[in-house]
Amino acid sequence: MSDGPAYRTKLGRAPPEEGGYYILSYPEIPGCFGVGGTEAEAVEDGRRALIAVLDALKAVDRPPPEVGRGESA
Repeated sequence: MSDGPAYRTKLGRAPPEEGGYYILSYPEIPGCFGVGGTEAEAVEDGRRALIAVLDALKAVDRPPPEVGRGESA
């Protein structure tokens, strides 16, 4: 995966009353995100989600989203 595009990430945290979990999202790829109880878990889950999205796009002959084309983080 290191030879692929480097998409920007945004790491946030849900409020404690909603569980306090961490959320990693990719602004260039709406709907692609990872969650976890720690930052590291959210990053790993997000990495797996990104791989799944890119694999799915490749399977239907669609190009990956362009780096830097999403909403501002």
